[in-house]
Amino acid sequence: MSSPTPWIKASKSASNNDCVEMRRNGQTVEVRDSKDPNGSVLRFTPAELDAWLDGARKGEFDHLGLP
Repeated sequence: MSSPTPWIKASKSASNNDCVEMRRNGQTVEVRDSKDPNGSVLRFTPAELDAWLDGARKGEFDHLGLP
């Protein structure tokens, strides 16, 4: 098994801690809250992440954002 990649977060949140971080770990993509690096980690297959990213690109989750 390969070593996990470093955690990364969006450049928009580089100056604060209000974002999620992601990394590749073996055959999964892991996601965690940057404010709680020792907290829970969600794990997704590449296909699951691809499906979510496709929906995000199409604006399917835009209604969940703050006004």
